[in-house]
Amino acid sequence: MRISIQEAAKRLAEGDLVAFPTETVYGLGADAENPSAVAKIYQTKGRPQNHPVIVHLAPNADLSYWVSEVPVEAKKLIQHFWPGPLTLILPRAAHIPDAVSGGQSSVGVRCPSHPVAQALLTAFSALKPNGQGGVAAPSANKFGQVSPTSASHVVSEFPAEIQAGVLSVLEGDDSDIGIESTIVDFSRVKEGVGAVLLRPGHITRAQLAEVLGYEPASPDKAAPRVSGSLKAHYAPRTPLQMVCEEECKQLVSHIPAGEKWVLMAFKETVSQVTSQASTMETGSLETYAVSSDPVAYAREIYGLLRRLDEQGYQRICVQALPQDANWEALNDRLQRAAAAFV
Repeated sequence: MRISIQEAAKRLAEGDLVAFPTETVYGLGADAENPSAVAKIYQTKGRPQNHPVIVHLAPNADLSYWVSEVPVEAKKLIQHFWPGPLTLILPRAAHIPDAVSGGQSSVGVRCPSHPVAQALLTAFSALKPNGQGGVAAPSANKFGQVSPTSASHVVSEFPAEIQAGVLSVLEGDDSDIGIESTIVDFSRVKEGVGAVLLRPGHITRAQLAEVLGYEPASPDKAAPRVSGSLKAHYAPRTPLQMVCEEECKQLVSHIPAGEKWVLMAFKETVSQVTSQASTMETGSLETYAVSSDPVAYAREIYGLLRRLDEQGYQRICVQALPQDANWEALNDRLQRAAAAFV
């Protein structure tokens, strides 16, 4: 499984798939200008053809090669947040295949900050005659499932594809942020539409507003389709539901006999639930205390959901998160995960 950065770049240039680390999650990468290679992403993930992917660019990439226009406000965000966990939706340059944008006239682009990702993108670009290489990469997991934040997650997700040589994995450190990038749309500036926050992430709405001078709008019906925007997404295999604090305390009495559930909750709630659970004669409830810091919570959440998926639980219950701006991205991810089971 172990391959070097140069070998990974070579395989991308040959039209193969390479999973690689970014600061957000691991990506399933292919040459963004090779439609047949991009098609392998969709086939391997089981991803709908009209669901766009994000093009990852090296720090020295010429953005004008990939997009036809970069509005002033988009440039401001680039200056403040690139390299980093920010994807911008911009008008797609005419020569860039629409395979990466699900047939839309826009394209999502970002410059990751993970050193291994940057080294791969730089090496891949060097293999291109014009020096411009972009890697199309959604998260390296089956469509709609929990995103991977380590190389081992990718291996467990695609054992057959790796064994068959369909997919190579470039190893690196675990993803530091742990959830997918913030996505901001600037593809409709000529229509009088300013910044639109299509997917919240590590870069918050408040941070964007501080740079832009105004808070980005929420998606409307005319907004472009983007990664992770479907109602049900980011889901484990085990049914997941969100429960409020009071429901957490009463949860144990609702577990069917013989079933084993697990509750992910803040430390204070776990302490209260544990004391009650010991007096009940019903199904089994195990608890897992999660961080009350949103940054730490995000870093842990996908790895934790993957571990819990392997434990034979009949249900994963997650304490509802605070409804404030710092938790917006995590609320987005977990509510979509829960929607898969409604």
